Amino acid sequence: MPYEVQGVVSRAKGEPVSLESVTVPDPGPGEAVVSVKACGVRHTDPHYREGGINDGFPFLLGHEATGFVEAVGDGVTDLDPGDYVILNWPALDAGAFPEKKLVHSGQCTKVDPAAEPAVAGLLGCGVMAGLGAALNTGAVSSGDSVAVIGCGGVGDAAIAGASLACAKTIVAIDTDDRKLAWAKDFGATHTLNSKGLSEDQVVEAIQEFTDSFGADVVIDAVGRPQTWRQAFLPSRDFPMLIDLYPQGRLPLDKSVTERIALDGVEQGFERMHHGDVLRSVVTW
Repeated sequence: MPYEVQGVVSRAKGEPVSLESVTVPDPGPGEAVVSVKACGVRHTDPHYREGGINDGFPFLLGHEATGFVEAVGDGVTDLDPGDYVILNWPALDAGAFPEKKLVHSGQCTKVDPAAEPAVAGLLGCGVMAGLGAALNTGAVSSGDSVAVIGCGGVGDAAIAGASLACAKTIVAIDTDDRKLAWAKDFGATHTLNSKGLSEDQVVEAIQEFTDSFGADVVIDAVGRPQTWRQAFLPSRDFPMLIDLYPQGRLPLDKSVTERIALDGVEQGFERMHHGDVLRSVVTW
């Protein structure tokens, strides 16, 4: 039978989001209903609210989620109720803030439930952007020097990826000292506050940190979806990366600044806008 749940809805440009009842239907052929346990608050969500993506209001927000499979439709053979999954690459307006979410079964990647939902769900979007930029697109390798421009959630994930690849020097660059301090937690060996510096001065600083050689890889942490969606294969990489977390080799938990209730999403947008958090995560 269909599920009645609360969702976060953006109805008009610039207006605060609202909590509204949403009907989630039973899964059809090839589909699954996931009981969402955590969903990250991402920059993409207020972009929709501000009309920055398109003007097709209303939008049901939320897209970085993890949870347990509740039910599966006909023809689904690789998922069972109770499976712990990360939702991978859903459409950005797919609406993962509701407690139940209907998805195509191919959007569910099974992972080890040892990683709590607030942490595991980060791999579904922002963290993968940074990891993919460092490990696959940038192909960082042992001994490399890496410069990461922008130390929000994506940038810090790129720093973590460079550290995982055993880069020798990792320079974190931002204009916010708080973010630079956070970057050290993810493996930055050097930090640079670029506020008021010219491009040449930034280059000179990087050269100073790298014995005049400069960076082997420079990552501009803008997290463009067309870049990171090509960087990873979820069915292969999500389980592998989740396994690194309990080993202490991938500090996913350091990306979670706070856990909030569903009715705190609008306030989460404000804290994100002001740079007060790396990630707010709605949990149930």
